[in-house]
Amino acid sequence: MSKKVFIRREDIGGHLPKAVRAEATYKLSSVYVNRQPLKGFDSKDEKKYLDGILDVNPDHGDWPKHSKTFWADMTIPVGFTGVELEIGKDTDGNPISIMDYIKYSFAMKHPHVALTKEEMDTDITKKFYIQDLTRQDKTRNNEIQVRKDADKEFIKVTSNSSNMKRILRLMSNTNPDRMSGDQVENALYEIKNSDPKKFIKIATDKNLELKSEIAEMVSAGVLRNIGNQVIFIDEIIGETTDDAVIHLKDKKNSGKLTILRAKLKELSLV
Repeated sequence: MSKKVFIRREDIGGHLPKAVRAEATYKLSSVYVNRQPLKGFDSKDEKKYLDGILDVNPDHGDWPKHSKTFWADMTIPVGFTGVELEIGKDTDGNPISIMDYIKYSFAMKHPHVALTKEEMDTDITKKFYIQDLTRQDKTRNNEIQVRKDADKEFIKVTSNSSNMKRILRLMSNTNPDRMSGDQVENALYEIKNSDPKKFIKIATDKNLELKSEIAEMVSAGVLRNIGNQVIFIDEIIGETTDDAVIHLKDKKNSGKLTILRAKLKELSLV
């Protein structure tokens, strides 16, 4: 099935006229890794895909030398419009265009090639990027699915005001007990939109109630944090909140949890 991608280069800056910059060509050339030219394949796939491309077969004694020369000479000129590569495979699993497939594999492993334009723009070591529209569509669709799942969880949560407060407490620095119901829902809606993945993780956490209690205890001064540690007086009850949950859910520590809850209740009455 046919599948096409583009290798595109960064825009050339400076004071050159646009027409000149547009005509300029960058070369994606070989680089050396551990004194060997970068290869697009591991040893097994190299023999599979370069068989028939090199002047000797994979069993020949000179195969390593020919292979090294092939990768050392690898160069892909990339102009303003990019380079289109056919990387699809036929029904037998063989590349439709073997040289395009080899160039693509080489580019994917190259340290100067980013997977997206956004990555290239934020990494000074990247001079090229792979434009794969099908991957972009898939990535975008995955983001949409996450947002849809977050919306579903939000609808569930809004039927339980206590859980809304618990989630808000864990996802913000605000105190939901000092907010009206509308304010809590509005704030949670904004947080859900800004970080849907985190919202889903917290909203579906089976230990939501206890984690929220721990956060409230820390806020009230019943517990304290040093880094990620959760500390009661001088005792570390967990290296992280998750560890503290395990500690407090242990039946042998039920008395300690009762004491902590009582202290929190005392402070809430003050």
